[in-house]
Amino acid sequence: GRYVQTNGYNQIINRRQFGGVSPRHGLALSYDEMPFLPPDTLRLTTTYGESLEVSVGGLDLHLHHDRGETDDHTWVWVPAHRALCVGDLVTWVFPNAGNPQKVQRYPLEWARALRRMMDFDAELLLPAHGLPIRGADRIRIVLTHLAEALESLVEQTVTLMNEGATLDEIVHTVGLPDAWLERPWMRPVYDEPTFVVRNIWRLYGGWWDLDPSQLKPAPKSAVAAEIVALAGGTRALVDRAAELADRGELVMACHLIELAAHAEPDSVSVHGVRREIYAARRASESSLMSKGIFSAAARESAAITDG
Repeated sequence: GRYVQTNGYNQIINRRQFGGVSPRHGLALSYDEMPFLPPDTLRLTTTYGESLEVSVGGLDLHLHHDRGETDDHTWVWVPAHRALCVGDLVTWVFPNAGNPQKVQRYPLEWARALRRMMDFDAELLLPAHGLPIRGADRIRIVLTHLAEALESLVEQTVTLMNEGATLDEIVHTVGLPDAWLERPWMRPVYDEPTFVVRNIWRLYGGWWDLDPSQLKPAPKSAVAAEIVALAGGTRALVDRAAELADRGELVMACHLIELAAHAEPDSVSVHGVRREIYAARRASESSLMSKGIFSAAARESAAITDG
C-alpha cells in the first residue's frame, strides 16, 4: 500500500537516482509510462512476525524477519544446503541503510540480523546482489565487518546525540576508517556512511537538526534574496561560486550557487554556472546516490539554459 500511495514520488526518486547513470550501464531509468510497482507484482498472502518454516518442492526453508533496508525484510536459512539467502542485507556494497530519498532504515537492527546469521555457520551465502560466498570462515568475516560498521555508526551518533551535539556537528564528526571502506564488500559506491548517520538521527531524534532558525524557517527564496542583497547582487554569488569550483572547493560552491538559483530561479546565466558546478560535483563523488542527485541538479539547470 505504501508504494502505491507514493507512486509519483518513487517515480521521481528513480529518475533522479538512476537517470544520471550512463545508458551503457543499463540504468538510465524512466518510469513515465508505468507505475513504480508493476501491475503483476505479487501480493501478500501470508504474514509472520519473527520466523516461519515452509516447504517448497520438498525443500525446507526457515524464514526470518528483521528490519534493515526496510521494516519487512526476510532472510532465509536453507538447512539442506547450509545456505543463507540474505536478500538486500548483504549486497557487496556498503549497506543501503542511509538512502537520502527513501523510507526509514534500521542500521542497528540490520547489524543484529547479520549477527543472528552467524549462528548458523553457513557454508553458502547467497546475496540479492553480487557474488555468492562459499565457506563458513569467509561468510563470518563479511557478516562481521558489515555488522561492526553499522554498529559503530550507531554508537558514535547516539553518543554524540546524548551529549547534545547538533546534526551538523555529528555529520561532520562521525565516520569509519578508510581501510574498512576499501573492503570489496563494503565500498560506498551506492550508499554512504554519512547518509546512514542522518538516518540514525531521524530514527532516534526526529527531523529537527537543533538549529533554531530551521524549526520554522522562511522560504528558501526569501532567505536567498536577503543574502543576495547583502552580497551586492546575484552576480557576486555566482562569480564566487565559479571561483570556488575552479579551485576544487565544490561543496561550498554548491551552497553559493543554490542561493543564487533560489534568488533568481529563471536566470539562464545563473543556471549555466549551476549546471557546470553540479556536473563537476557528480564527477567527484563515488556513490551512485550522490552522483544521481547531483546529476539531476545539473539536468534541472540544463533544462533552463537549453530552453
